[in-house]
Amino acid sequence: MTRSLRIGIVSPYSFDVPGGVQFHIRDLAEALIERGHTVSVLAPADDDTPVPEYVTAAGRSVPVRYNGAVARMNFGPVAAARVRRWLRAGQFDLLHLHEPVTPSLGMLSLWIADGPIVATFHSSQSRSRILQASYPIVRPALEKIGARIAVSEDARRTLIEHLGGDAVVVPNGVYTQQYVDAAPDPRWTGTPEAPTIAFLGRLDEPRKGLPVLLGAVPAVLRAFPGARFLIAGMGETGPAEVRELIGDAASAVEFLGGVSEEDKAALLSSVDVYVAPQTGGESFGIVLVEAMSAGAVVVSSDLGAFRRVLDDGTAGVLFRNGDSADLGRTLVEVLGDPELQARVRARAEQVRGRYDWSVVTDQVLTVYEMVLGPGNRPVGEDPASARPRTSRTEGAS
Repeated sequence: MTRSLRIGIVSPYSFDVPGGVQFHIRDLAEALIERGHTVSVLAPADDDTPVPEYVTAAGRSVPVRYNGAVARMNFGPVAAARVRRWLRAGQFDLLHLHEPVTPSLGMLSLWIADGPIVATFHSSQSRSRILQASYPIVRPALEKIGARIAVSEDARRTLIEHLGGDAVVVPNGVYTQQYVDAAPDPRWTGTPEAPTIAFLGRLDEPRKGLPVLLGAVPAVLRAFPGARFLIAGMGETGPAEVRELIGDAASAVEFLGGVSEEDKAALLSSVDVYVAPQTGGESFGIVLVEAMSAGAVVVSSDLGAFRRVLDDGTAGVLFRNGDSADLGRTLVEVLGDPELQARVRARAEQVRGRYDWSVVTDQVLTVYEMVLGPGNRPVGEDPASARPRTSRTEGAS
């Protein structure tokens, strides 16, 4: 694509407590800006929350249980008014909505906007009450979407099963070079006799699988008494809960708390193994790509999404989902086999390039070209749009 575009991107989830979708939107916006496009992101966020200059804060949000986690969303008449103001000011050539059937800014934008629209679907669920409930409401508006993106085959399958239609699979992107270049930190570097194993994720979200990993700790310590388990992330789980679960083996578990992007890259560059014990609800697995890029050997549950990112287990090592005993056996095997480690790292080095933002941005721009014809008018307001009905819970705007 040779011409410069004005692109509006809408986040459904709050930048007050960013997660995977928000990081994807941030990185996509910055990759597009680097290509010379003008980008504005509309996202839930308190007015005093520090956000990048290309982000327009749409006001505070409320927490909602969604896909096994807590998502912070923004919906209601005040939010709708902010969407309208943002659209009028933006004069966008194209609108890119993320999770447009989630009851937040993406859904409001889909109702209100008219013009070239691309939508990205991130979720992977066998059954979603929110999607089932939302579909009758948004079905007419879904016809406005000119092209659909799914971040994985799992997200594509969820879209087809719940909403019908199809999507182009464009994976999540990672700036892989920052992980390739990350310098190891001596605090987190292991040895053959005392290896280090890392986990990153919310500690109190069951689907992130921390209990599965903790259940494998005693088996690893029997083979490698000096092993250390480095746990990064926020949540209520701590040393007392771990000691109650695994007794004296808890002394090998170190809680790092939340880590910065720089510390995350250093951690992944330092450890021998990165463990992804998630039990479900994952459509991709960005941290797997980050770990592969940093040089850690990835040991992952055999979720379909993770299996595909790891090239069917050649760029990482898989264990049976939810099985601490199998995880323990797998970790002992990996830590005790330098040739296996070298083989997996070599394959990971080949695989990671397909997820770099340089490649992913090209794929996104190709999708944009699908909906942009020579005579397209800028995105505006749909004359037929009406303000959505609201409920008593919408003080969230």
